[in-house]
Amino acid sequence: MSLPIIDLVVFLAYMLAIVLFGASFYFKKRSSEDFITGGGKLPSWAIGMSIFATFVSSISFLALPGNAYLSNWNGFVFSLSIPIAAVLAVKFFVPLYRGIKSPSAYYYLETRFGAWARTYASVCYLLTQLARMGAIMYLLALPMNVLFGWSVPVIIVITGISVLIYAIMGGFEAVIWTDAIQGIILISGAVACLGIIFFSMPEGPGQVFAIASEHQKFSLGSFGFSFSEATFWVILIYGLFINLQNFGVDQNYVQRYLSAKTDKEAVKSTLLGSLLYVPVSLLFFFIGTALFAYYQASPDLLPAEFRGSEQADKVFPYFIVNGLPVGMTGLLIASIFAAGMSTISTSINSSATIILTDHFKKYLLPDLPEKAEMKVLVIASLVMGCLSIVIAIAFNGVTSALDAWWALSAIFSGGILGLFLLGFIGRNIRQKYAAIGVILGVLLIGWMSLSPVILDEGMAFRSPFHANLTIVFGTLVIFLVGFLLSAVANRKKAA
Repeated sequence: MSLPIIDLVVFLAYMLAIVLFGASFYFKKRSSEDFITGGGKLPSWAIGMSIFATFVSSISFLALPGNAYLSNWNGFVFSLSIPIAAVLAVKFFVPLYRGIKSPSAYYYLETRFGAWARTYASVCYLLTQLARMGAIMYLLALPMNVLFGWSVPVIIVITGISVLIYAIMGGFEAVIWTDAIQGIILISGAVACLGIIFFSMPEGPGQVFAIASEHQKFSLGSFGFSFSEATFWVILIYGLFINLQNFGVDQNYVQRYLSAKTDKEAVKSTLLGSLLYVPVSLLFFFIGTALFAYYQASPDLLPAEFRGSEQADKVFPYFIVNGLPVGMTGLLIASIFAAGMSTISTSINSSATIILTDHFKKYLLPDLPEKAEMKVLVIASLVMGCLSIVIAIAFNGVTSALDAWWALSAIFSGGILGLFLLGFIGRNIRQKYAAIGVILGVLLIGWMSLSPVILDEGMAFRSPFHANLTIVFGTLVIFLVGFLLSAVANRKKAA
């Protein structure tokens, strides 16, 4: 397929405009604090839109409609856990981090368990962000390659360089404001797309609901209590733990808490960004369901090569190219890139912050001058961005990049939430028992993540639990081991 010239112009104009807009912040007088938190003076609505845009990556933009097209709304249960996590965040986590006044999310762990905890968590975070950025750039390039024949490595390199330019030149303010714009474009494009699908149905919008109901597309999954299947409860619990990790120990979110003018503004931005994701994710699921109904009603419009279950994530991009009016296609492709670019720019900035605060200043030069801090932030951003491009290209040819990303993220980040909760909830927790809990928790996470890949179905040591429960069990093991061992030791000492 080839992209019509008008759509290509719309897409390229967007890419150029967003890079130039982000880079324009370079001409403002900036300090390292501005690069990290925007000087703590950004408006709450823009921060909220940035939190929302961080939630929505290109994975969400393509995978959620694909998931709904292929099955049902079981995945939407994840979004239902967000309000619970958001309430806990504004009550406990936002005041905690704004009170500490450290730009690092992991300084708190050092105050509770010593330097090893901060270093462990920050290294895990950096590894997670590299895997995340690589997976997003690759999954962003894949449908473009399938639809237009564009080279996957070329798309990855262009996307990565574009984000690097404005993330480095504009710092945190550029990230926040470009995220806000990209979030608005993303929502507008998705709403327009759903409207076009509805009114393209042969018998009108009502036909979408009739066909979807007939095929049980609105189901939220089984309400049984199996731990080996993606039931309603498994997805809800998984979502709660993932979102507690996002709000509680993810540097991306902590920097946004610190960028607001006041505590009240930080709370407002957190609620806006997190709660906005719920209806927007519902919108994405609705798009997938509507696409299913659309191609059920007009099966001749979908080529045979897009009908297999493995092609579900490519049905939405196919519709964008073939079912939308000229000009709208370019806007929707821009929306897909907007979703990916906003997440990548956030990861680059937050990773550079961690490299400066948790490693360079802590272990190399604690009394670094302001000018040298800026140089470290710029170099760290460049290194992380370039490494993520290399990782994205390395994903090329992997059987399932999404599965690989889930496995890597579970191993790299699964232990941090348990350690944070141990420090936040527990009292008189001993460092060595916290460390033992982390080791046992990470071993469990590794077994649950990798055994389905390494071992055959019939092997006795293969994990019997659903992969989504990895972070749940890993977190609980770290918390319970550290808490119980410390409680026993403290009781013996008291006796």
